[in-house]
Amino acid sequence: MAAFASALRVLPSPPAAVPRRLRSREQRQGCRSRRYSKVVAYYALTTPPYKLDALEPYISKRTVELHWGKHQQDYVDSLNKQLATSMFYGYTLEELIKEAYNNGNPLPEYNNAAQVWNHHFFWESMQPEGGGSPGRGVLQQIEKDFGSFTNFREEFIRAALSLLGSGWPVQALLVQSDFLKLKRKERKFSVVHTQNAISPLALGDIPLINLDLWEHAYYLDYKDDRRIDAEEFLDHMIPDAEIRMHERHLHHLMSCTKSVDRVKQ
Repeated sequence: MAAFASALRVLPSPPAAVPRRLRSREQRQGCRSRRYSKVVAYYALTTPPYKLDALEPYISKRTVELHWGKHQQDYVDSLNKQLATSMFYGYTLEELIKEAYNNGNPLPEYNNAAQVWNHHFFWESMQPEGGGSPGRGVLQQIEKDFGSFTNFREEFIRAALSLLGSGWPVQALLVQSDFLKLKRKERKFSVVHTQNAISPLALGDIPLINLDLWEHAYYLDYKDDRRIDAEEFLDHMIPDAEIRMHERHLHHLMSCTKSVDRVKQ
């Protein structure tokens, strides 16, 4: 997940946030004044973990440029504006999502934070020349829960096609119940879909793959044909999810910002 972990960076707020004269004087005196030592975290967008044309012919470079470079950047920018005056400054993205979900009554910061995370996980869910049956461990679990990989594939596509409301942000995910609380034999895969900006992090699920079904994610390449989009995703772009299945720490498995620590005061 190394490429995924570097997808977001927490950076300090611009220097203008604290007058230079006051900041320099406090530094010389070693002052830890709460008024002037506060650092506001904000997020910077970096590129997906492959070249922008690496998913062609299934996802065009133009789609990636618009999807990542415009739509996802807009979410990052909007989140940064909110964090400038938010009680969530200094939170990692995972922490922010869980707290701001507020038990199903999302706070204003939630939607943008969840959409930033969901988009990053979407890019991480794909790799050039991926697709097909997963590795042995994941395949065995799929066969246990669905009967066969073919059955899983059909259910995944049905989930994608069953979503109503063209243009709404929706994901179809393969998730694993929190196996840190379960015995190995009790792990279970299921196909779920979430609408609007709901993130699997807020629901306590462990996502393995994530298909973005916003219209801007597929319309340039497939028009309104979600079926082909879902089929190409499964058949040609998803990587082996084995490493996610066997990751022993939930934070490392789910967080797209595992290398982003809480901002130091």
